[in-house]
Amino acid sequence: MERAEDALDSVSGVMRDVSGLSRALPGRVLTGEADLLTYAYDGSFQRERPEAVVLARGADEVQAAVRWCLENRVPYLARGAGTNLAGSCVPLRGGVVISTAAMDRILTVDTRERTALVEPGVVNLKLQERLGSLGLFYAPDPASYRVCTLGGNVGENAGGPRCLKYGVTTNHVRALEAVMPDGSLERFSREDAGPELLSLLVGSEGTLGTVTKILVDLTPVPPGILTLLAAFPSIEAAMACVGAIISSGTLPRVLEAMDRLTVESIEAFMPAGYPRAEAVLLIELEGSAGAPASRRELDKVSGLCRAHGVTEFRSAKDSAERDRLWEGRRGAYAALARLAPNVMVEDGVVPRSRLAEAAVRARAAAAANGARVALLFHAGDGNLHPNMIFDERDAEQTGRVQRAGREILRACVELGGSLSGEHGIGLEKRKAMTWLFPEETLGLFSRIKRSMDPEGLANPDKVLPLPGERMEEGLLRPPRPFSDSARSLIDAARERGARGRPYAVFGSRSKVPAEVLAAEGSEALTTRPLSSILRLDRDDLVVIVECGIRMSDLKAKLEPEGFYVPLPLAVGTLGGLLATRPWTGMRDCILGMRVLLWDGSTAELGGSVVKNVAGYDVPRLLLGSWGSLAVILDVTLKISRVRPDIPNSAAGASLPVWGVWQRRLKEAFDPKGLLNAWVGR
Repeated sequence: MERAEDALDSVSGVMRDVSGLSRALPGRVLTGEADLLTYAYDGSFQRERPEAVVLARGADEVQAAVRWCLENRVPYLARGAGTNLAGSCVPLRGGVVISTAAMDRILTVDTRERTALVEPGVVNLKLQERLGSLGLFYAPDPASYRVCTLGGNVGENAGGPRCLKYGVTTNHVRALEAVMPDGSLERFSREDAGPELLSLLVGSEGTLGTVTKILVDLTPVPPGILTLLAAFPSIEAAMACVGAIISSGTLPRVLEAMDRLTVESIEAFMPAGYPRAEAVLLIELEGSAGAPASRRELDKVSGLCRAHGVTEFRSAKDSAERDRLWEGRRGAYAALARLAPNVMVEDGVVPRSRLAEAAVRARAAAAANGARVALLFHAGDGNLHPNMIFDERDAEQTGRVQRAGREILRACVELGGSLSGEHGIGLEKRKAMTWLFPEETLGLFSRIKRSMDPEGLANPDKVLPLPGERMEEGLLRPPRPFSDSARSLIDAARERGARGRPYAVFGSRSKVPAEVLAAEGSEALTTRPLSSILRLDRDDLVVIVECGIRMSDLKAKLEPEGFYVPLPLAVGTLGGLLATRPWTGMRDCILGMRVLLWDGSTAELGGSVVKNVAGYDVPRLLLGSWGSLAVILDVTLKISRVRPDIPNSAAGASLPVWGVWQRRLKEAFDPKGLLNAWVGR
């Protein structure tokens, strides 16, 4: 092992003395050349050598490492199994890698509350195995579930096939413990009053804090699972069938798709029994075998497959056949890796109705760059994984594959989708964030990062474009115009911000005492005129609605058409319901927002697709903030063809509790304290 004093900053060429870290954590710090090179890469293209690696075995050691880095102004990042595909685990500025892989204890499993408390190094599969005999399972199941850790899953907001029905990681994390960039050890929960800081950490790729414990929700094992295989003569037919199944009101447990090259590669590697076809769907339905409801659902799915030209349709006859079909699907990457030394896995997401177009454009981009692409889809939620095989030793070939990947992501954004459904942004896609978000939104993200990590040491240069860094094409989707009512509110807020005058924004004022305004001396603005449904996507089951609409009016407009929004019928406006968050379950239907900031500027957050891990999860952060950070102008919601099992009403929301992190965020959103200043006083 080399002396710590000899560690070299691989980026700046400046020698850093990390000997103090070894003294602070004796026996836990690696500085040998072979060790450092082992932690210089993940599943992306980039490699950068760290200066030290901390093998943490507990939150106290993570905290000691972060505090040392803060005192010495040394950048750091957390790493689990290193399976990330976007470069999130690459130490771009050298510094310290904090490995949490040895923090691998399942601390408790509460079968009554259906929760598990785990450390971040627990491998996804190990938790599944522990739960197997208890009649429970943990829903998120990324393809790397055999080796990836739950800490990494939280950092990337990982998904997987089962997330079609059950949601991604953020939908299953109840609470977190994390070492924050100031070295403090904090705990955040979905139940906390005020802005939902928990959601801000999930999917932040370690740029806002280092997770040390995770409380996850568990799900009962269904009474039965029916696994179906359907073959189609074209990708277009298969994708049309996917859309028809989802829009019919049927929500399969999983709905996966593979193209011909993927299927042929799997069959040559580990025969799973897939037919020769241009496209294959793997569908799973839940329910007791022979139950009338299960039979009706099966009949509906089989009928839709026939209507879309299915050439073969069958169900797995037993668990052994089901396991073979899934081993094939999960082994797709390994099967393709037999064809060339490297496989580049892209991760784009589009509305389900645009999947066929996305597939056509992915193939065209690959062909134009002389690349060979195999298509794999989490089709039910619009997430596509084009896999391109190549040899990275050939620089010219590698460049062509990277160009094809860039063109595929551009197509996803142009089709109304996002840069990533589950792999994250990391360093590979940070520049492409300028395709997706206007400058105002990226500026807000940057202020959030600075408020939580003012020294910029926590996994720097990830997620957000660097200053002056942008794609030459710029923003690929023109911003949606605001309604006249929204524009009037924006202009009024801009005028008050310019004068430095405090002001309050309300909906129906059903949740705020009337004397608040008089006590605060604030000028009042209202969102009530913002009462329109801006867009209803019937095929993609998404609605965009202004925040001033009353919940009773929203439901009255949607339900006669057979669409249900999974929000309780509360007194007052939609914006008031979201801002006060009387029921934590409402977070699961939020896809995106447009919000008004203190100075009259606006930010566009999230998107219109059901999976999206591009940027910080500010829409969920704003739940429970009572309009103290930003005012919701309109919101994009996931809707259903089936009446949801949710509370009929919600009341009793608590005002925010303003701790150090909430106050830092207030400064990032509203530096002059003009917006709804009465909240938190």
